[in-house]
Amino acid sequence: MSGDDARAALAGLVPADDLEDPESREERWARARWSVLAEPGDGVAGLSIQRLGAAGALDCALRDDAPPPELDLSVGDWRRACARWRPRQDDHHYPIERARRVGVRLVVPEDAAWPAHVDELGIHAPVALWARGHTDELATAAKATTSSTAVALVGARAATPYGVQVAGEIAGDLAVGGATIVSGAAIGIDAAAHRACLAVDGVTIAVLAGGVDKAYPSGHAGLLTDVSRRGVVVSEVPCGTAPTKWRFLQRNRLIAALSDATVVVEAGWRSGSLNTAGHAAALGRALGAVPGPVTSAASAGCHRILREYDGRCITSAEDVREMLGWSNQAGPAVAVEGDGRTDDATRVLDALSTRTPRNLAEIARRSGVAGEEVTAWLGFLELDGRVVSDERGWRRTAS
Repeated sequence: MSGDDARAALAGLVPADDLEDPESREERWARARWSVLAEPGDGVAGLSIQRLGAAGALDCALRDDAPPPELDLSVGDWRRACARWRPRQDDHHYPIERARRVGVRLVVPEDAAWPAHVDELGIHAPVALWARGHTDELATAAKATTSSTAVALVGARAATPYGVQVAGEIAGDLAVGGATIVSGAAIGIDAAAHRACLAVDGVTIAVLAGGVDKAYPSGHAGLLTDVSRRGVVVSEVPCGTAPTKWRFLQRNRLIAALSDATVVVEAGWRSGSLNTAGHAAALGRALGAVPGPVTSAASAGCHRILREYDGRCITSAEDVREMLGWSNQAGPAVAVEGDGRTDDATRVLDALSTRTPRNLAEIARRSGVAGEEVTAWLGFLELDGRVVSDERGWRRTAS
């Protein structure tokens, strides 16, 4: 394709300034095409792009029946890969035009918005990302500071009310503290995490197994629109691509790679969330799981993570912050009395949620502090700006 044709094809998908450099334009166009040719996580495609550049690898893939010597691949491996790619060599016209029509952006490793975390996947890293919303949040979430940490909250589709409540409380509390919430936009735990984050005006990233132009499940069209307004909806497959079992599994590695920590809230014994946990563990990311009743099949996978994956036990957002090593950075400092016990003010604070108001009786029950003392501490904490109240009860603030 000529330079002018590539410029026209990419118009609207990338910032206009990024189309001025011919070499950059060619690489972007090649990566857009690679996202159509190769399935997510294709190691031969990743190796080819790593060694030859996207444009050089594309040229070889569509022309040569013998592998370039730089790849150190057998002829058989190369030909099998080409047999996967070449039937799709003319399939890029619709997805690219579709992306332009619905306002989807193409993000590649050369972009400032590229999340550097995903490069740790090596040859299995995405060749490009298709995004709807605020693409800059992808890079912001990958900076791994206390003000821009990304936490993946995932779990069962068939979530219990317990799981939904816990996911919402953890997501909301973390989002108030500045963390980006990453999940897969599925029903159940994923949706609860996204919604809780949005409810406190937090930033969330939804990673899809299909194209970002179509909601999956269809009932989450409104949720994904809300996510794109506050954060970003992202996929490594182009518009028009249907989600499949393989793509869901590969999507999970992207969720883990985008995040500094992964927390599984509820999961069955063979849940797909265990796949995400496995990727997080392989990448050396912090990994935790929320325990549930030993009689609940919905928590069997979480208990398995705690036992077999060396996951951390997570019961609150504070546990996540502690797992990441910055518990005192995102909330009030923990004061300790001489006998080693947390002081009553901190116990009252720990009993509060940033999202759900709680009445005095509930705060007393959760904190183990006498009711009249709870009232006194809440008064001091309100004067200090750490808690707020309304007719529904008391909540902790982000400060």
